[in-house]
Amino acid sequence: MNQHIHCIVSDCHYYEQGNKCVANEILVATDQFGASQPEQIDAQMAMQLTPDTAGSCMETCCKSYIPKNSKFTSADGVKKMK
Repeated sequence: MNQHIHCIVSDCHYYEQGNKCVANEILVATDQFGASQPEQIDAQMAMQLTPDTAGSCMETCCKSYIPKNSKFTSADGVKKMK
């Protein structure tokens, strides 16, 4: 499958010119889940997480965000595609 993930959060480690997300894996969650869980909860843990309902796109967030040039760029264990 050849997927294209678009992102406009330019200060994310996985952001690439052309508004592309180049993470191998991402975790999209509800805002409530995202706000209540530590940053270490990410795509690698997806199989252990319980699905939830959002109700609308306004109640969702990308949980794979890592700041560019952060010392935490390897904290999620998901390698940036290049």
